[in-house]
Amino acid sequence: MSYRNQFNAETQLKLSPFFDRTSQLNESQEWRRWSGYLSATNYELTHENEYFAIRTKAALLDITPLYKYLIQGPDAQRFLDRLVTRNINICKVGQVMYTPWCDEDGKVIDDGTVQRISERKFRITSAEPNLEWLEYNALGMDLIISDDSVTTAALALQGPNSRKILNAVSSDSLNSLKFFWMMDTMFNDIPVSISRTGYTGDLGYEIWMDTNDALFIWDLLLEKGEPYGITPTGLQALDIARIEAGLILLDVDYISSRHAIVESRKSSPYELGLGWAVKMKKKDFIGKQALGREVTRGPEWEFVGIEIEWSELENHYRNVGLAPGLPSTAWRTSTPIYKNSEQVGYATSGAWSPILKRYIALAHVKSHYSKIGTVLDFELKVEHFRKLTSAEVVNTPFFDPERKRSCPE
Repeated sequence: MSYRNQFNAETQLKLSPFFDRTSQLNESQEWRRWSGYLSATNYELTHENEYFAIRTKAALLDITPLYKYLIQGPDAQRFLDRLVTRNINICKVGQVMYTPWCDEDGKVIDDGTVQRISERKFRITSAEPNLEWLEYNALGMDLIISDDSVTTAALALQGPNSRKILNAVSSDSLNSLKFFWMMDTMFNDIPVSISRTGYTGDLGYEIWMDTNDALFIWDLLLEKGEPYGITPTGLQALDIARIEAGLILLDVDYISSRHAIVESRKSSPYELGLGWAVKMKKKDFIGKQALGREVTRGPEWEFVGIEIEWSELENHYRNVGLAPGLPSTAWRTSTPIYKNSEQVGYATSGAWSPILKRYIALAHVKSHYSKIGTVLDFELKVEHFRKLTSAEVVNTPFFDPERKRSCPE
């Protein structure tokens, strides 16, 4: 029995079409479950080199575990425009739109991207299974919905050298490919689609391909990318990067309304900082009436960035004779936030940013305390005792380089 088959039999986990490569490269042999797949936590013993590959070179990430659905037919555009909060009617062929979608109460079910492949064909990506929800809302419409999750493999190539690597591989130049647009091209004689999207907040691309071509394309990218510092990268480095980019993560920064046990766990797009993605001028979409009422009264919560103030944090540790304790990896633990001894929110994920040299976090804060510049108290544990240390509400994204959106002249 091969290593691949033995591993699959023992774990009962799905294996990515890239697993024959990623399993050999993973020196740490640390893995996480991602949508039922085995995904590398980090390939080296620590994530530092992989993180800096995202920010200074090029990081290669296996994103095949994303759920992918094809929606095609005469009613495909009408269906999607009703399903999501973005205006799909203005989405052009070759364009990609990031969007949440909601239940009838205006609470977010999931978020992902919509790719317009042709006039009547779209691909929607999501973090959780959504096929049942899609089919339920498509009743009576002239379209076909198919699960593309297993038949399409995907890689993310992220970082300042990502365009140079793809230009060395692709039959067509990517110099004119704009942010959140996609193109079809060839790697040697293999057809692929490339979208200028990603989850790192940096210059980056996502490559969509048939699973049968996965290993060839992985090998080709590593070969052509070696002079540019291409680095296989795991989820720990990605988690820090996405926090720096201010990007939300399902089941960490919010809970799907379909899985929330109590109402207080649900969030609207406005409460997740996604109000810009809600197009209330659209004729109709699921949750519009509830969101209209929220616009009138204002959201109860805001999703904000906070920066933990350094000198006060340092003093808490010095007072007990210790050097300041900073997280070596991103954390995903709900952490209370106070104002004048009253809890006014909670942080959901945070990290020490190696490139910014700042301790940052994403947080839900009651709207009254969400104004930029507001100083709050962040709960900290020092030598088993709870302390409060100052944290300021700041703009997100924390890291937003010009190269993310720009094209070469």
